[in-house]
Amino acid sequence: MSVCRLKDIARLAEPGDNVAIVSRRLEAGTRVVNETGDSFSIAHSLLEGHRLAIRAIPAGESVLSWGQPFGRATRDIAPGDYICNGDILDALRVRQVDFALPDQPNFEDRVVPYELDESTFTPGEQIPVSDKPPTFEGYDRGKARGVGTRNFIVLLGITSQTAGFVRRLESILKENVERYTNIDGVVAVAHTEGGAGVDPNNRELVLRTLAGFMVHPNVGAVYAVDRGTEIVTDRMLENYMRLNGYPLNEVPHRFETLKGGFDEELERSARFVTGWFETVNRVARKPASASLLNIVLQCGGSDSFSGISGNPLAALVAREIIRFGGKASLAETDELIGGEPYVLQNVRDIETARTFLHMIERFQERTAWHGQSVDANPSGGNKLRGIYNIVLKSIGAARKRHPDVRLDYAIDYAVPMKEPGYYFMDSPGNDLEAIAGQVASGGNVIFFITGNGSITNFPFVPTIKIVTTTKRYEMLSGEMDVNAGSYLDGESMDELGRRTLDLTLRTASGELTHGEKAGHSQTQIWRDWRQTDGSRLQVLRNRPAPMGEPLAVRSNEASTPPPPFELPMYEVNGNRATDRVGLILPTSLCSGQIARMAAERLSAKGVGCGAGISRFVTLVHTEGCGASGGVSEEMYIRTMTGYLIHPMTGAALLLEHGCERTHNDFYRQQLLDRGIDPAGFGWASVQLDGGIEKAMDRIESWFAETLEDCDGPVAGNTGLSDLRLGVAAADPLSDDLSEALSRLILDVVNECGTVVVPDNSALLGHPSFVRHLADGPAKPTLAYGEPFTVPGLHVMESQTTHWVETMTGLGASGVELIVAGIGSHPLPGHPMIPVLLVGAEDLPGPFREDVDHILEGGPEAQRKDILDLIRRTAASIHTPRAQAIGNTDFQITRGLLGVSV
Repeated sequence: MSVCRLKDIARLAEPGDNVAIVSRRLEAGTRVVNETGDSFSIAHSLLEGHRLAIRAIPAGESVLSWGQPFGRATRDIAPGDYICNGDILDALRVRQVDFALPDQPNFEDRVVPYELDESTFTPGEQIPVSDKPPTFEGYDRGKARGVGTRNFIVLLGITSQTAGFVRRLESILKENVERYTNIDGVVAVAHTEGGAGVDPNNRELVLRTLAGFMVHPNVGAVYAVDRGTEIVTDRMLENYMRLNGYPLNEVPHRFETLKGGFDEELERSARFVTGWFETVNRVARKPASASLLNIVLQCGGSDSFSGISGNPLAALVAREIIRFGGKASLAETDELIGGEPYVLQNVRDIETARTFLHMIERFQERTAWHGQSVDANPSGGNKLRGIYNIVLKSIGAARKRHPDVRLDYAIDYAVPMKEPGYYFMDSPGNDLEAIAGQVASGGNVIFFITGNGSITNFPFVPTIKIVTTTKRYEMLSGEMDVNAGSYLDGESMDELGRRTLDLTLRTASGELTHGEKAGHSQTQIWRDWRQTDGSRLQVLRNRPAPMGEPLAVRSNEASTPPPPFELPMYEVNGNRATDRVGLILPTSLCSGQIARMAAERLSAKGVGCGAGISRFVTLVHTEGCGASGGVSEEMYIRTMTGYLIHPMTGAALLLEHGCERTHNDFYRQQLLDRGIDPAGFGWASVQLDGGIEKAMDRIESWFAETLEDCDGPVAGNTGLSDLRLGVAAADPLSDDLSEALSRLILDVVNECGTVVVPDNSALLGHPSFVRHLADGPAKPTLAYGEPFTVPGLHVMESQTTHWVETMTGLGASGVELIVAGIGSHPLPGHPMIPVLLVGAEDLPGPFREDVDHILEGGPEAQRKDILDLIRRTAASIHTPRAQAIGNTDFQITRGLLGVSV
């Protein structure tokens, strides 16, 4: 039996706490001696970061960290007992830890509602401002915009509909700018918002965020693109900026509506942006006061030590920036519920305190409209590393405000920070969504504090990643910038703060962070929420689920049977498909960019060619963390599972970030619950495998070894009976096009094939389609993203009118090609499933080059031509136009009840 001193194996957050955080794994039976010489035994093994009782806690008494209650004992707790609630035991069982867990929890969560005592309120005091702040080398944009720490040309997609365009434009321009020494790069800023066909509830937030991006001091010039057909347009954004006093005229900019073909617009846009290179390059760095630094304080993948080492370190450096006359912003509203007493210890005035508390109440109310709770916030990674509930997470997160620093302002999402001081900005706990708002508010350096080792980066603002423990820093030294764990190892916080402040000034002056060197980044604006009150909640919750049986169809009324049709197929172990792809599936938003990099590497190397793998794809999305559970999470898991078991998936690997809600172990359990063997897939982790390069090496090794032993597919031909087809309509279609698509559906279904149509398609109401239904109007037979099991005609619930979300759900249903009728502007394709865009003869000329087929001739000719297009695509003779020009996108819906948390 080992004997340890308490101070050697655990940390007290504050001296009066009745629980301690263990700093390394402890085995059951370990004897612990406290500072008074008393000893006790560890009752159950504990992981690093989890808590044990250091004194007896009677039933009903609060359990305390940082002197604040995070729960209430449900039974008597003895010194040495593992402090655990039901959620943490469930989370560790999913992780299949290698030691015995307690049979029952010993405390229950308890959120003590905070009440502001206005009668005793005393305004706080801010630290004195230094008259000799240090300097950094920055880009002076004038008084209205401030000083930049970087000099980027930004390609801004105003809505999700132009995301593919700006990404493709970036790929063309990014190498051309490398010879311009004063330009840090050309970056696409693409996001998921504003592209649906209905006015979003977050429209004001989207406009405010985009406005903040456009005038940000790190932006040397900005090219803002829309299609002109969206709810949010370039004209609306420009009007918003001028009405609200944004200094738009002080940044080189252009609002551009895409009116021509994709390639034509790319060429024209590239020429225009290239014309900015010399102008933007003429702006050089020069000395600037540190009072012009605006620090974004953000955390992700937090652990129990975030509030001990990482957050206090960031708070200390932010204190110095405020002492110099600068700004710092805290965010993540739901991650401060329970931390209110600390946040409001030092606040400017009563109105600021009221505003802060109102924002918390408003956030809780909005989530309740959707049947959700902020209790869902702690992710699987948070729990694995000892954050049991939202209160513990919030108490630690609040430590990003130094005790000496006063909370000066509480502002709405993306509102500009105009005066020096310390800000709180309303936002969800979703890291990327919060960061976007803080950057739009003016943040020009990001402090990202992480316990698990989050690798998040923003496109045009440098991110300094601060990791909480030495062990994690050593594991991820290629991704992390600061080891706050050295404080736990004995270094003074003051010395660590001095070193981090020096790094901050060097970073602001142009020294690259590890994330910038890695070359990946993401942007996500606070996603839309669909409900504006709770009146529809019960109706939406109680909607009957589709039954999965196909619709009854009348016999083929066509004058002739379908033309002869041979569908090229590959067969492996009795499974038939039109293509075989290697799939790298990110389990959350934070691993998406790494999955993309890995897929590109494997495709370039030709891995799996001998096993018939034609290409590697990934499905980058924004879910899996920072989003609510319940119905929306079920849709997400169902959709992801649909792609894992898709007929076209020849081999698949799941890539976790490591700290998300839906981590690898979560997915393993979900697959088991669905009767799917997890051993049939590969598994990798950005964090636990040791960083980006090691994770990518693991991915490559798994695919190479797995596919080396696979038999190559047998090529053959089959007929319409084996066709799995999606049919969609992006717009109200002409009668001719509606007739042609309805005839296609009938041809496939009457030959015992399968067709899936989304329920938001205008085709469902067209007489040419309706007359073939035997039982009246079409009703959904499949839930969003649900794979069909019975061939025939299916209708999938789409939840929204968002084109990309609809394509994503269709792909998961098991279709291998999608034929989409287009009435106007062509829309993005799918990264995995071929999408064939078909237009009528009256399709406007500029868009004709971006579709795969224009209807010509009479009905029989049209019928033959569409089937031939499907055949040639399946045979790899024809490449879908959207895929060829790089205009593809992927996004899972949150439906009507999903919200960011």
